Amino acid sequence: MHWRVADMSTFTQTREIVMMNLRSIPQRLGASLVVVVGIAGVVGVLVALLSMSQGLGQTLGSTGRADRLVITRSGSNGELASFLDRASVTLIKQDPAIARGADGLPLGSGELIVITEVPRFGQKTGANVTLRGVEPAGFALRPELKIVDGRKFRQGLREIIVGQAASKQFEGLRSGAELRFRGQTWKIVGIFSTNGDAHESELWTDTETAQSAFGRSGVSSILVSLRNIDALESMKARLAEDPQLNVEIKTEYDFFSGQSSNLTFVIGILAGIVGLIMGIGAVAGALTTMYSAVSARTQEIGTLRAIGFGAMPVIASVMAEALILSLAGGLVGALIAYIAFNGYSVSTLGAGFTQVAFKFSVSPGLVFKGLVIAMFIGFIGGIFPAIRAARMPVTNALRGG
Repeated sequence: MHWRVADMSTFTQTREIVMMNLRSIPQRLGASLVVVVGIAGVVGVLVALLSMSQGLGQTLGSTGRADRLVITRSGSNGELASFLDRASVTLIKQDPAIARGADGLPLGSGELIVITEVPRFGQKTGANVTLRGVEPAGFALRPELKIVDGRKFRQGLREIIVGQAASKQFEGLRSGAELRFRGQTWKIVGIFSTNGDAHESELWTDTETAQSAFGRSGVSSILVSLRNIDALESMKARLAEDPQLNVEIKTEYDFFSGQSSNLTFVIGILAGIVGLIMGIGAVAGALTTMYSAVSARTQEIGTLRAIGFGAMPVIASVMAEALILSLAGGLVGALIAYIAFNGYSVSTLGAGFTQVAFKFSVSPGLVFKGLVIAMFIGFIGGIFPAIRAARMPVTNALRGG
């Protein structure tokens, strides 16, 4: 060597010892892979669970618009538990804040929610799916709805149109197929798209036909469009003052976003618990590996200290190894989660105990969170062995510990 350690800055010492340490990683490949694989598992599972939560949230959160209102019975906590009789429906539709269609009639759709059972692909057991009864105005209220195959159902007939997401998740939901509900045969006449929102997980039919088939005298909710969004508060006040009504009014966007927040919160808690348990295991693995690495390099560390290397470069070298291995594990885990899950279509129970179809969404933000967690695990797994290495007496280190 043509340089003296005493003449080297702390930065130079750190760079030299870090590079020396990293070059020795292949000699400890097995132990290093323990850290990489452990952290990859944590990040992969965590990103997968969070991408499920994010995908479900995006599906429910994209359902509805701020200029449409969902009106349900007060305190019902959703459409399935709500009931509005015919008199209430007629009274609500006459409110002056509600827009009128080209025919001069109120743009309001009384909608009935019932639970039906359809089989999943490749399974003998069925799954609960929402059958939504929709009045003719329901189509005018939702210009985003497109029939992608077949046609719309006709009023008074047991005909159904199926959401595109539902048709891909459940068996037999195709144009021309028949379903049996309540001992009656229903024909699927079309497939519809609503730009990937929660309605694509539903089956739709005529409200009056659904009422007759399922023995219901009213509806679950009313969807209306306002003349002007500024009229919302005055409409709320009028309906609240009417002694014949007991209703809750929310914008369609707020209604479905509220359902989304509850479900994504539960999934987020689950992800946190699973991540914590796996993270503890990964930290333990990183600690064991880094302590072993320090023990294997005891004499090397002692020699470096004896010729003048400071404590900080020793700490930095151990931390650099731990963080690089953790970053590698985080990248591997995030990559696996992206390849395996991004865009993967599944269905899960929604707020009304019916299936909601959605796609996993592995976003850059989730990948970044995964890498931050990986680096944190690496930091915890490296800091204590690093401090131990720096505090090791030089004479003991030279003797091999």
